[in-house]
Amino acid sequence: MNPTLDAASQFQMSPAALLVLNGVLAFMMFGVSLGLRPADFAAVLRRPLAPVTGLAAQFLLLPAITCLVTWRLEIDPGLALGMILVSCCPGGTFSNVMTWIGRANVATSVSMTAVSSLVAVAMTPFNFALYGSLNPHTRSMLQDIALPAGNMVALVVLVLAVPMLLGMLVGARFPDFVRRSERYFRSGSLLVFLLFVAVSFSKHWQTALQIAGSVLLLVIAHNALAFLIGNLSARAARLPLADRRAVTMEVGIQNSGLALAILFTFYPAAGAMLVVAGFWGVWHLVSGLGLAGYWHYRDRKIQGAGRLQGDPQTGQ
Repeated sequence: MNPTLDAASQFQMSPAALLVLNGVLAFMMFGVSLGLRPADFAAVLRRPLAPVTGLAAQFLLLPAITCLVTWRLEIDPGLALGMILVSCCPGGTFSNVMTWIGRANVATSVSMTAVSSLVAVAMTPFNFALYGSLNPHTRSMLQDIALPAGNMVALVVLVLAVPMLLGMLVGARFPDFVRRSERYFRSGSLLVFLLFVAVSFSKHWQTALQIAGSVLLLVIAHNALAFLIGNLSARAARLPLADRRAVTMEVGIQNSGLALAILFTFYPAAGAMLVVAGFWGVWHLVSGLGLAGYWHYRDRKIQGAGRLQGDPQTGQ
């Protein structure tokens, strides 16, 4: 047996830990949604180009290209299916914070996160089933784990859609509370999620070290591909700089926590898939913060030299 897959198969999660993970995801979505208003969705209809470009890259291009790459490179089925699942998830909630750090269009990022989280209720199970079946190397494995599409939809609704609606209701009803607490929700959810991933991996740290080299390189390359797809899509749509950055970040920061929740709930024995999603959960924060920091540093440097044309927040 492949030692990487043999090691990965040791990852398991107790029902209590699984409940905590789903609670963390719901908490993160609730915190992000506190500042959402119906007007944000209306803005998507008035100026749809950037969000539609991002959604197309998110739910059409990224899963399709991931499927093609894993097929052509003959990546191990377990790892490939993990990559496909992550690519089928919506944008991660931390993309909004990183978009703000990178001096991009936060409104575009927030609207994309909100819409993609709702679209994911249907598109994440559909894309996972579709592209997992299209890749001949993962098709048999997908059939063996018996995709519970209805249960997966229910999980996505519970950890994304319901907390979003609750967050919007609380935000509209208690605006003072939102102003005082929103930043704490953001930073708190980040810390809790990282702590959860750290605790989960600490119980299997020897296994994680055994497989880290090959899987981490795969995750880094996949994450770079996601950022590239987002950026090239935004450039093809001729979006202004701030929107281009927002789309790039939204596609590059995937909701790998949702992927972990799906795997631990329905496929706890799919160890290779779990490791891919777990490493994604850590790495995309590192790469996203690095990219946002680079954008911020570059803008400040240009401003200092007196050569910045317009405002990077508007892209003019």
